Amino acid sequence: MSNAAFRPPPRTADRQSLPEGAETLFFADLHLAPERPETIRLFLSFLAGRARQAARIYLLGDLFDAWIGDDDDTPPFPEIRAALRRLTAGGTACALLRGNRDFLLGRAFCRDTGCTLLGDPALVEIDGARVLLMHGDLLCTDDIDYLRFRRRVRNPLVQRLFLWRSLSKRRAVANDTRRLSAAAMAAKTVAIMDANPAAVRAYLSRYRATHLIHGHTHRPADHELTVNGQPARRTVLADWHPDRGEVLVHRGGVWEREAVLPHT
Repeated sequence: MSNAAFRPPPRTADRQSLPEGAETLFFADLHLAPERPETIRLFLSFLAGRARQAARIYLLGDLFDAWIGDDDDTPPFPEIRAALRRLTAGGTACALLRGNRDFLLGRAFCRDTGCTLLGDPALVEIDGARVLLMHGDLLCTDDIDYLRFRRRVRNPLVQRLFLWRSLSKRRAVANDTRRLSAAAMAAKTVAIMDANPAAVRAYLSRYRATHLIHGHTHRPADHELTVNGQPARRTVLADWHPDRGEVLVHRGGVWEREAVLPHT
């Protein structure tokens, strides 16, 4: 199927409505891992401080660099779960999408943290506008090899068989997969791994949305476009680094990017 003929799958997005006037934060691609302690400290500081000012946060995938199951108790994962639980217990709602690195996040994680797991895409109504939230990998329709891999690992039977393995075996598989993924990405062009314009328009049209927010590509930008003769917007979220993160803030009808820095 050519990209020009691309159509998103015939499904209904999860829908949520936001309280009028509430501050909402959107972010993605933290890729938290034990070997990235600075990014973890930045995120924990964010949860204990800035995030508590928001009525709701949306985490659009790849919170973790690899998630091998909700039973993984490798430090600092228990600390991260506890910090999210303190945030949600304090009144900030947290909704998350699975990413291409943490697609095995499940009900136990949500039960432990108080987070809500959304489908991808998820439709949110903000100020009367339809805003479509995605991780972003589904938009990369030129990366045929990746989409084939995605379909395989998202198969419920494949996931069940993987989760039956011991934690040590799952860690070994995850490490091998990450090495292979890095090698495959190095051989691909930037264009192949970016969102396809036809796919972007198809998703916006299918869900009658005027704003698409996603991560995954690590190419933060704000794109203005036209869909079905109407103005639309695509916001690409930034990935997080040890010394800097970023959130997209919606407050009082205004959208703006805000840096997340250490000790802030």
